[in-house]
Amino acid sequence: MFEVIVDADKCVGDEECVSACPAQVFEMQDGKAVPVEADECLGCETCVEVCPEGAITVTEM
Repeated sequence: MFEVIVDADKCVGDEECVSACPAQVFEMQDGKAVPVEADECLGCETCVEVCPEGAITVTEM
């Protein structure tokens, strides 16, 4: 199981994580990425790699 955190202050809403995530963890809400399906996270960290602002952290629990 993984914890997915998006720092809303850093998120610029470019939707890169939404497009890149193979588990469809994210959706856009009010121009920010939100990990609405964090339980589905595979821990691949693709979202971390594609986020230009470094706004996403994935931690194994």
